[in-house]
Amino acid sequence: MDARLNYFASPTAGKALKHFMAVGRTLKESALPAATQELVSLRVSQINGCAACIDMHTKEAEAAGGTAPRLHLVAAWREATVFTEAERAALELAEQGTRVADAGEGVADEVWERAARHYDEDQLAALVVLVAFMNTANRLNIIARQPGGDYRAGQFH
Repeated sequence: MDARLNYFASPTAGKALKHFMAVGRTLKESALPAATQELVSLRVSQINGCAACIDMHTKEAEAAGGTAPRLHLVAAWREATVFTEAERAALELAEQGTRVADAGEGVADEVWERAARHYDEDQLAALVVLVAFMNTANRLNIIARQPGGDYRAGQFH
């Protein structure tokens, strides 16, 4: 399977994506724990069905020390015992932030409050931007049919 489009070959899209990738680098440098970032990125990508991002964030999580049981259980995190309460709150916020149209109200107050118990304002802001960033990345990859499977950890650092 080949991608339909190489965004970086387009002067307009290439320029826009340079700025977009800078957002990703800024998030990596944030105070939001790296393990949480990879779990959230993976879960958002699973919900959206983005093979390229699932590939990337599984491999990045492994490279950062993520264990197979945790990575395999991200899709069923509610029934898994391997996630901290803070990670569970981040995953719940990520799910509701990804499925905003499903709930009718966006992110429920109690979901936000659970996340706010574990993350300070800067970390919460990073978490919200990460969810939006991943949803955008997923859509870019899905529309262009970017295949998954060939990503190497650290490829975009």
